[in-house]
Amino acid sequence: MIVAERKGFEEIAASLSGFRKVLVVGCGTCVAVCLTGGEKEAGLLAAQLDMAAQLAGRDQVFEVACVERQCDREFLDELAARAPEFDALLSLACGAGIQFLAERYDEIPVLAGVDTTFIGVNDNVGVWEERCRSCQSCLLSTTGGICPVALCPKGMLNGPCGGTADGQCETDPERACAWTLIYERLSRTGRLENLARLVPLRDNARASLPGRRTHPAYQRRYSAHA
Repeated sequence: MIVAERKGFEEIAASLSGFRKVLVVGCGTCVAVCLTGGEKEAGLLAAQLDMAAQLAGRDQVFEVACVERQCDREFLDELAARAPEFDALLSLACGAGIQFLAERYDEIPVLAGVDTTFIGVNDNVGVWEERCRSCQSCLLSTTGGICPVALCPKGMLNGPCGGTADGQCETDPERACAWTLIYERLSRTGRLENLARLVPLRDNARASLPGRRTHPAYQRRYSAHA
């Protein structure tokens, strides 16, 4: 899932200066799971903004809407009847969802209410950890299902650096060394020979920006309209 954090309240409020009627748009998937931008969070933020506007004597109106996914165009159509009524849309989705919302309603200012942080997993109640960098060169088969790109602060591809000590990372004594974890996992699964394989440098050409992929099954469909 994509993990995000809400921007500071002052930053959000400042970005809305000059807009009288604002629709706070939540997203019902990733940002809802990480308690950042779901329907509940959108409602709370709208209430905070409304209270701050009243205390400051500003004439502003805040309403709330939430769609299943802002990164899917079909769900954004649900806002078609309401969006034109507003001076601005404040999105609480990830960066991809914010961009889709701005593309769909390109005559209305769309503002970001969150900062997208990483692709992560729910490690515990209220705790999310980064596990993937979308590097397009997955090593998990070789490294025992532990990603050195995401879990090693230095992104070491071929074993630990000289800073590991007693299984901990030099950047943070509370952080386990990713390569110690990899060694232990490979040892338990009888695959230590994987460590003898030299992983080549990543082909950065594969990570050209912006990324775009078309499934082979749809290649003919889209090429016919090119």
